[in-house]
Amino acid sequence: MAEDLAQLQHPRASRYFMRAAQAADRMGGLEHRRRLLAGLSGRVVEVGAGHGPNFALYPPEVTEVVAVEPDDTMRAAAGPAAAAAAVPVRMVAGHGDAIPLADGEADAVIFSLVLCMVPAQARTLAETVRVLRPGGEVRFYEHVRSTGRIRGLFEDALTPAISGLVGCHPNRDTVAAVRTAGLEVTRVSAFSFGPPMVKIRHVIGTAVKP
Repeated sequence: MAEDLAQLQHPRASRYFMRAAQAADRMGGLEHRRRLLAGLSGRVVEVGAGHGPNFALYPPEVTEVVAVEPDDTMRAAAGPAAAAAAVPVRMVAGHGDAIPLADGEADAVIFSLVLCMVPAQARTLAETVRVLRPGGEVRFYEHVRSTGRIRGLFEDALTPAISGLVGCHPNRDTVAAVRTAGLEVTRVSAFSFGPPMVKIRHVIGTAVKP
């Protein structure tokens, strides 16, 4: 695990993402994340919790948030947010391919702009299915590949450079990956979001483990 985490340290990219998250929240990202988390209860795992922007948004019915984050810079920045949260937050050094829970222990797993970053969506989603109880939910808020032909091809062309630089894959079909993992997608909304000249396709969705 220590070796795996060492490979996932990107302090410069982490500082950039924290600044970008503040700008996105001012444009409407905060409300998107409120929608993502509304109505949750029980034990929740947030994979790639970052600097903890979601911690203050969890409803009081949540009994514990297990916040899994591989990056040391992000995890250190999340400490104050975890301490100030109205629900219990347990910070864990880890990643989505090895969630530190036993089979079926989670009531929900959250991905908030994370499934674009994981090295292999299939592995991460398989681990998600393992820790979820039957009937448990996966909630996801992600940017995804455009359905437009030209824009989609442009995102395909950009992906090798962007993924090599900051780990992000802008051309993933995340909804299809969630379904392929054996989860039942019960709700999904798609919309364009971002600065006026570079709006990209985003989705907010819910899937259930049968």
